[in-house]
Amino acid sequence: MTNSTKRLVITSGEPAGIGPDIILKAAKNNHMASWIVLGDQSVFIARAELLKIKIHIELWMPGDPTPAHKAGVLLLYHVPVKNEVIPGKLDSENSEYVLELLKIATDGCVDNTFDAMVTAPVHKGVICESGVPFSGHTEFLEERTGADKVVMMLACTKLKVALVTTHLPLKDVAAAITPELLSEILATLIQSLKQQFGLKNPTILVAGLNPHAGESGHMGMEEIEVIEPTLKTFKTQANIIGPLPADTLFTPPYLEKADAVLAMYHDQGLPVLKCIGFGESVNITLGLPIIRTSVDHGTALDLAGTGQAKERSLICAIKWALQMSQKANYA
Repeated sequence: MTNSTKRLVITSGEPAGIGPDIILKAAKNNHMASWIVLGDQSVFIARAELLKIKIHIELWMPGDPTPAHKAGVLLLYHVPVKNEVIPGKLDSENSEYVLELLKIATDGCVDNTFDAMVTAPVHKGVICESGVPFSGHTEFLEERTGADKVVMMLACTKLKVALVTTHLPLKDVAAAITPELLSEILATLIQSLKQQFGLKNPTILVAGLNPHAGESGHMGMEEIEVIEPTLKTFKTQANIIGPLPADTLFTPPYLEKADAVLAMYHDQGLPVLKCIGFGESVNITLGLPIIRTSVDHGTALDLAGTGQAKERSLICAIKWALQMSQKANYA
């Protein structure tokens, strides 16, 4: 397939946030992909006028042609908001609209209308205020697609970091890292690197939990009792190296040989990645039967409509989604 035959769908997220802004900014340039934006036409017209961006909006429906994206043209699948949108001002009445965008995109990827989805940021709080329990994109997609286990991975050009635990207090991390959880995470990570990144025998660096990876048990027993035995069970499935001291594995001699790093907790791996790829990193959900990438930032309500929001992470998310859709092999 050529680039132009891959259909990407972009959800515009919280309408009062910077989702519409960064999509309009990204649309000013050429991109080697076909992409359809889900959102309200009036929101994009008003935001383009506010930002003084010249854009030609073409309405799109399933079954319509999807040519490669051209600078200044936006293919839009119109989904109406309930209330008028004011940049920077949340309205819980529009939460149903935000969720509808996700439903259309997810279902469209499942039925192959789209080859991958890219998500602009949503505001979890205002969705919950509307009466709908919502903990985030990842959980929504996991439930909607019936996925068994999903893994959060952030990526930039030079580094991919997946997480064993995500948003947990540090005091709860050690207890959460069980052989069962680590096995599930590793299985999903290995399968995704093979199926969605085209890596036949991925090399994965695994960080230890404790300083110096426990130093033979003198600084903690998790490496000896949990991590090492679990890693051994996967030795025939991938080239797994570890557990390694986290303070040295993020150095060139290790990283230049690695396809991905598996960190034990959020702030063990992500600060390094964001230092290396700040503004250009992408959030990728592994373990889904579809491809999903996302920007690595929030709704930034204070920037909505000001022209100050940066579109770089969205552009990177589009590129990653395209590359993954080209390499995907679920056979």
